[in-house]
Amino acid sequence: MVKQEEKEKKYIRSAGAVVFRRTPGGIRLLVLRAYKNWDFPKGLVESGEDALAAAKREVKEETGLTQVEYPFGDEYKETLPYAANKVARYYLAETEEHEIELPVSTALGRPEHHEFRWVSLDEAEDLLPPRLAVVLGWARQTLAGH
Repeated sequence: MVKQEEKEKKYIRSAGAVVFRRTPGGIRLLVLRAYKNWDFPKGLVESGEDALAAAKREVKEETGLTQVEYPFGDEYKETLPYAANKVARYYLAETEEHEIELPVSTALGRPEHHEFRWVSLDEAEDLLPPRLAVVLGWARQTLAGH
């Protein structure tokens, strides 16, 4: 029998966005690399913070992008739990900007990420870890309809 505590296990929640832009060559997604790990911009949801607000904050903090729209509002896709008890929620964010700033993190004293790339959906599939496959599939399907 599963204990009630285990059923209600608290996950470490993070929120971010699949940032995309439309180009003559098709949709391009922004991916960021920290060490060997590629991901979309995301970070921890702070106590009392709404997940969408956290996603917007993280996109701005991690990329320097200021002209970002969320054309699908509060629609999101979450990862399955990973690294024991983390769950990441992603929204879709659109920008026309292409210059990315990898700002220095005050906590780390260096940029949080080592590299960024604007990639096609297929390139993203090759770079991103398996835990993001469900998010990428959702983004692909959602953007294909618009």
